[in-house]
Amino acid sequence: MSDFKLHRLGMLMEPEAGNPQEVEGVLNPAAARGPDGELYLFPRLVAKGNYSRIGMARVKFDEAGDPAGVERLGIALEPEADYERRSDGGGGCEDARVTYVEPLQRYIMSYTAFSPQGPRIALALSEDLFHWERLGLATYAHWHGIELGNIDDKDASIFPVAIPNLSGQRELGMLHRPLFPGTRPEETAYQRKDREADLDHESIWISYCPPALKSSEPERLGRFTSHHRLAIPVSPWERLKIGAGTPPVLTRHGWLIVYHGVSEVTSADGNGHHLCYSAGVMLLSQQQPRLIRYRSAEPVLRPEMPQERDGTVANIVFPTGIDRRDDLGKPDRFDVYYGMADNRIGVARLDLPEQISAEAVADAPEAKV
Repeated sequence: MSDFKLHRLGMLMEPEAGNPQEVEGVLNPAAARGPDGELYLFPRLVAKGNYSRIGMARVKFDEAGDPAGVERLGIALEPEADYERRSDGGGGCEDARVTYVEPLQRYIMSYTAFSPQGPRIALALSEDLFHWERLGLATYAHWHGIELGNIDDKDASIFPVAIPNLSGQRELGMLHRPLFPGTRPEETAYQRKDREADLDHESIWISYCPPALKSSEPERLGRFTSHHRLAIPVSPWERLKIGAGTPPVLTRHGWLIVYHGVSEVTSADGNGHHLCYSAGVMLLSQQQPRLIRYRSAEPVLRPEMPQERDGTVANIVFPTGIDRRDDLGKPDRFDVYYGMADNRIGVARLDLPEQISAEAVADAPEAKV
């Protein structure tokens, strides 16, 4: 049983009838409070042919303060750069996360850019959430002789403050999940159930770069020059893959992350197996965020509602946005926004417990899954 309790507040957004930009789904939103105090979502809008844009919507709340609907505000980003487009006319700006980065006094959007080279992490910068300047693809120093810029990558999010790197210097930290060959859940599903996880290739990583924009190159961030393994698959519900979810939020227990794990489920007719995406919680040390203080042994959210079990892709809850409810005077309440079966957006309330169990699962570097 998890120390954390997550209660569904309902479905918040679904494809708008007659809107060709959303005909194949509305999903996986970033969430951020603007300078005006309003909460904005940046959902992935999927048009015909899996052509994805990043939209923008303002969240509307009911009298109790719970999210109750959205007002669509248009498009934040659509495929325009060469690293977002394919020669066949397709392309994608997908699965954004947004963080207000205090050293920069700016918002950074990290998102998946989909081009002929495959998915890569791209970054954009904004002062107000309404106007975005592309910073290009994230660039990396080599890791053990591997050019990370040539590796597929997804699920990136930025820490809101500078954190200690491996040498103790404070730099901008980014969580991400490089997709090394053989580590996709469609591939690991065919391996034996007692397989050993690849400690480097199947992990959520933290990478670091200088915290300020270079004055000589204002359109880009610096390179991410050091890298560290954060977490590998450990529990049965995340046997096939884990990935970073919501951007890190500082709490009195440390940095809170709601992440996703992938396992197999048997189909209703008993014939065949399918992937199942669930959500769990990690708490990272405030002083040393590369150290895991807590990790839920069981999911805090599984696909159970019809909208989570049936959709573009079945059996998915995919957390990407989080909002601390300081506006209600409740800093221990977090609203988590998530994709439902790759087709709709749901929201659930997560309450921070008074204490964290000493018996919670921590990441064991030699653990088997």
